[in-house]
Amino acid sequence: MPTDNPAALPADPPADAPADPRTARSADRPARRSAAGYRALLRDREFAGLLLGFTLTVVASTLSGFALGTLVDERTGSPFLTAVSMYGATFATVLGALTLMSVADGHRPRRTLVTLQLLALVGVAAQAIPGLPLAARFGLLLGLGFFQSLGTGTRMGLLAEVVPDSRYALARSLMNVTAGGVMILGYAAGAALLHWLSPQGVFLVAATLTGLALVVVAATVRERSIRLTRRPGLRQTWRANRELFAHGGRRALLLNLWVPNGLIVGCEALFIPYAAGSAGVLLAATSAGMLLGDLTVGRLLTAEQRWRLAFPMRLLLAAPFLLFALQPPLWILATAAFAASFGFPASLALQERLLALTPEGTRGQTQGVEAAGRLTWQGLGAAIAGGVAQLVGPEAAITTMAVASIALTLASRPFVARA
Repeated sequence: MPTDNPAALPADPPADAPADPRTARSADRPARRSAAGYRALLRDREFAGLLLGFTLTVVASTLSGFALGTLVDERTGSPFLTAVSMYGATFATVLGALTLMSVADGHRPRRTLVTLQLLALVGVAAQAIPGLPLAARFGLLLGLGFFQSLGTGTRMGLLAEVVPDSRYALARSLMNVTAGGVMILGYAAGAALLHWLSPQGVFLVAATLTGLALVVVAATVRERSIRLTRRPGLRQTWRANRELFAHGGRRALLLNLWVPNGLIVGCEALFIPYAAGSAGVLLAATSAGMLLGDLTVGRLLTAEQRWRLAFPMRLLLAAPFLLFALQPPLWILATAAFAASFGFPASLALQERLLALTPEGTRGQTQGVEAAGRLTWQGLGAAIAGGVAQLVGPEAAITTMAVASIALTLASRPFVARA
């Protein structure tokens, strides 16, 4: 029967079922509350390797996107092409979700992740070739987005096996905090490097970091032996996706992980046209709110508390943006942006519930689809917000996007509660 307690979702295994190695491993460890902290996670060699490889990959991707955007801007002077060059890879993640995401649940996930890191290394290094046509660079950009989407699914599938389910949200929280922090540092480092290096030189730095990520993953992550042996491919991807979306609870969770957040990213995409001179302050406030929220929700709250607060936090994600219609002073806008971004970590509770509702054999693919859809809706949210702003102005567009996010959260609440 439905329950509001995420910990109670998985059914008890049959008496003759083989022991889950993750459960056995977690049972051997001391059940002390302090063991749930970030330091305890980092003492796990495999998790530390996954996190470090992920961190290096995010920095490399940020530097590469910054360098490509600078190069495209210098050659074309087109704001549209520059924006596409920096963020267009997110749209390619859909291709991975629809075609080969089943590789995330293949029999040898470590080998898959290493192979995908190697392909990413080749793609980033190819961007450093002088005189490469822009068409080729955009082709490489789409290819990198495709491989990164498969890599995300594989990495998250491994994460669900490396850490016990009870610490999954904490692990995702740490990865979210790390990603947010290193993206800020990556853009700052990219701007500094371009004072000394050409865009091709920054591409080489990004390729070096991608290579280091490859070495770290290969040296720390072990191969799994409990995976299913079904051959991954297009047919398997479509079959698992049909099963994923056939479940009403999973559909509701994915919808709420994708669309409300994407609409609010659209609000943030309008900071520059809303207040060009103060956009940096507003963006910094949103980053700070999201980082603090992830630290608080992932580190201090239990799974039950996270689930109970998920609904009000998703309302918090949008409600403060209604103030933008009144055009209050900057400090009020910054406070509103900070408070709203504190609602982003509501996704942790939804991701926990989605994990509990997903069979182990398709956990990597499910998380890959979730990540791909989330990134795609961030791009769609920015595009929708920009289109609305063209018609009614940025103030009304921000309000419209916030109202739409609140309305969807309210309308879908019964379906999420039954998940």
